[in-house]
Amino acid sequence: MFKIILQTRRIIPPFNEAARDLRIQNKPLWLIQRDVLAPYTQHELELPPGAPLPQTREECIVYRDNLCFDRDYFEAFLTEARRRKRACRAAFTLKDPAFREHCLPLSLSYTPSGEHHLADLWYFPNGPEADAEPLVVDMQSREIGYYHVPTYMAYEQGDLVYQVPLRYLIAIDSWVHVFIADTVFGLFGRGARFEKRLNSDVLFNLSILLTAMFEGRQLLECSRMVRIGKNCSIDPTAVIHGPTTIGDHVTIGAGAVIENCIIGSNVNIGQGCHLMLSVVGDGTFLPFRASLFMTTIMDNGMVAQNTCLQMCVLGRNTFVGAGNTFTDYNLVPAPLKARDASGQLKVANRPVLGGCVGHNCRIGSGLIIYPARMIESDVILVASKERRVIDRDIRFEDSDHHSLRSGRLHRRLYPRPGEEVEESW
Repeated sequence: MFKIILQTRRIIPPFNEAARDLRIQNKPLWLIQRDVLAPYTQHELELPPGAPLPQTREECIVYRDNLCFDRDYFEAFLTEARRRKRACRAAFTLKDPAFREHCLPLSLSYTPSGEHHLADLWYFPNGPEADAEPLVVDMQSREIGYYHVPTYMAYEQGDLVYQVPLRYLIAIDSWVHVFIADTVFGLFGRGARFEKRLNSDVLFNLSILLTAMFEGRQLLECSRMVRIGKNCSIDPTAVIHGPTTIGDHVTIGAGAVIENCIIGSNVNIGQGCHLMLSVVGDGTFLPFRASLFMTTIMDNGMVAQNTCLQMCVLGRNTFVGAGNTFTDYNLVPAPLKARDASGQLKVANRPVLGGCVGHNCRIGSGLIIYPARMIESDVILVASKERRVIDRDIRFEDSDHHSLRSGRLHRRLYPRPGEEVEESW
């Protein structure tokens, strides 16, 4: 099958980078797409924006490069499209709660058509053609709560819930979609699929039980639940509950607690760190007592001691100093807003949401960051009498390094489209 990739020049703030290059579940998005499609395609073509589709009679799959989908969704889409033997385009309806609650808010990539919202994923049995019928693939979502709270935090109910799909497709048009793809569709989804298999597969149940008995561990701590890579050093007092995957050359210190996480390779997790439902990228360093809850850190990040990140996304090569507080809840019950790829503020459809820090940032100690605020790539923030509370989005022009004598040593690596980078050394 012929794979055709449609490039998009849309840049995702605050990273100032295209969605295809962002890390999702500790992989570049383009690599996730390639891995999913590898069993079905033999060759590919990448087209710039506005380029016409090639004239061919070969069976084709066409998709936009900001789409994140898993193998289960693509298999269901391709199987049904081949059964119809007609050109098809991925579509969703508002009856799908995972799409309605998590994919559609802040999105720019779906095309309304009657009762459908069309995604940029096509199947052509005999080469590209003008008309393609909508093909709705149910994402098989289920409502899962992540903690019980007083009713004044959840507005309409006492539980904060996610619509967790067993298979998914989402367009990455905002940093919030990175959070959704990593945490809700990724980690929560993995747990939901695991529970479904436990309830339906007796042999799977038995194999986990026998493995735990043989290893002398609790069920959630056995090797079937916690996958550990090569050359790892894990203190025996660390508590690791699955489903969790840990990469190669990872060091985990005494008293660390890890639950349902994806840990990359060459990661150092210090004493007393707590990680829950989080994605930690390759090369990340977490000194003692750093805490992550439903948070993504892309590769080569660092979060210093006594800093707690809740429902946040951190870009690559970013440092967050000690004692910072990223708040995640509006005390006044007003809807949280976040920016989409066009820079517009829109309702995020999340009652609780942390902040986002771009690539190559340096965040000093002792700051308070309000919910859903963004800090643009290449920014340096230092706590001072004038600015200790971050109550608005921080742009590169607001960076403190502009006023520092040695600020020229901080290189700008991720400019906005159309801006030039000045060589600083």
